[in-house]
Amino acid sequence: MSVTVSSPAVRSFHVSRSPHKTIYRPRVIMSAVRSTDRLGVAPILTKLQKDCATPLPVLRHVADAMADDMRAGLAVDGGSDLKMILSYVDTLPTGNEKGLFYALDLGGTNFRVLRVQLGGKEERVVATEFEQVSIPPELMFATSEELFDFIASALGKFAQKEGGNFELQQGRTREIGFTFSFPVRQTSIRTGILIKWTKGFAVSGTAGKDVVACLNEAMESRGMDMQVSALVNDTVGTLAGARYWDDDAMVAVILGTGTNACYVERVDAIPKLTKRMSKSPITIVNTEWGAFSNGLPLTEFDREMDAESINPGEQASIIDSKCENFFSSYTWYHTVSSWSFLLSYFLMKIFEKTISGMYLGEIVRRVLVKMAKVGGLFGGSYVPEKLVTPFVLRTPDICAMQQDTSRDLEAVESVLYDVAGVKSDLSARKTVVDICDTIAKRGGRLAGAGIVGILQKMEEDSKGLIFGKRTVVAMDGGLYEHYPQYRGYLQEAVTELLGSEISKNVVIEHSKDGSGIGAALLAAANSKYEHDY
Repeated sequence: MSVTVSSPAVRSFHVSRSPHKTIYRPRVIMSAVRSTDRLGVAPILTKLQKDCATPLPVLRHVADAMADDMRAGLAVDGGSDLKMILSYVDTLPTGNEKGLFYALDLGGTNFRVLRVQLGGKEERVVATEFEQVSIPPELMFATSEELFDFIASALGKFAQKEGGNFELQQGRTREIGFTFSFPVRQTSIRTGILIKWTKGFAVSGTAGKDVVACLNEAMESRGMDMQVSALVNDTVGTLAGARYWDDDAMVAVILGTGTNACYVERVDAIPKLTKRMSKSPITIVNTEWGAFSNGLPLTEFDREMDAESINPGEQASIIDSKCENFFSSYTWYHTVSSWSFLLSYFLMKIFEKTISGMYLGEIVRRVLVKMAKVGGLFGGSYVPEKLVTPFVLRTPDICAMQQDTSRDLEAVESVLYDVAGVKSDLSARKTVVDICDTIAKRGGRLAGAGIVGILQKMEEDSKGLIFGKRTVVAMDGGLYEHYPQYRGYLQEAVTELLGSEISKNVVIEHSKDGSGIGAALLAAANSKYEHDY
């Protein structure tokens, strides 16, 4: 596999068992810790656990409300918090696809190009190859023509390296599945009007234009024999990738830095779809479930964070479920302005702020700040200056602390000191682990309730065709992949809500990096050429 990466230094999600090497010396002198200094910690922790509690009645309410909001969003645009966006993907991969197809995944400062050779039912995926390319910072503020010309150039260079097991059928144009993770108003499988750039992009001349046409024109001007056959988002790509291997795949969920879910819907269950685009009885609906807000157990820390996420003059800054490399591979750039970028996040995405990786670490940090100031967690009113920096404590950090099984919680001590500048004793470290578990447990269980809500809606409309047979939920994203406690709490909630018998039919499977190959598979399934199989 060919891999070309050019990107700024990043920190990976993967949990390290060894102590951090970077040493930060707090400029605060810590006084001796007395047991009486911590009298305020227990009440704060007790209230946090109570406010974050997700007993079965709460989970059931969330699942029911999710199903109700889905129906309201399908009835009319703006009918609920859930946008229920039509993907126009009504032809899914079957495994019969043959030929060479490409994918372009643009969702942040890096984009990825991929090619796949498909061999039909017998050979399936013959070969895959990809490269990752960094977008020069100046192009994030350039013209539309300059940005798409750069992308087309990189795609063309990648295509020139074609060889070995990759072979284009004679007389065919190379077809691309285009994963575009910015807000668009999609009007067909091959067209999408850009609403606005997000994630730090300020490219001129693209808003209001078809992004597929922009890319096709750039490739044409370079004389490239390539054309976009499918425009999708990463969640839809994940479902398509899972469906290629398993006909029972009906739902896909991204749980990384951001989150989203999509599912296979019956066309006759979408009242707002007044004009049929094809004869297919099904289509994929993108729920945009991060905006869900009904009946969620929230804390004072959630409300404070949400209130501070308003960006003056730009209140509705929308961030898709895949932002920068962090969104897909769970990495994060440590720059001075990182946290200010995060604070521009769309105010109304309450569900996303309780279950996604971007926020879990920040919620824990806010709890620690209060415990330090009011409860004397680290001795007196000692609060290291690094700890008061928003988003300095990341979800990979709280995951690493929860994996610590050492007697003295040495990994917890290391993370607190290296990342947040905190000196801690064993008692404080145990409290920190309890906080991490509380926030991760709420997130995982609410995500599980959301999944059940989707399945419940599908079950009710299909009159028993979902829970009565094997149904696969494809999962992708670094949070789900790398945080075992979170993953366990999610499965636990699904089992509690569905019961032991029905839950046996619901298979939650990890579909690692399914969105990339999924886009290429959708290009194949929606090829302009007649299938010869």
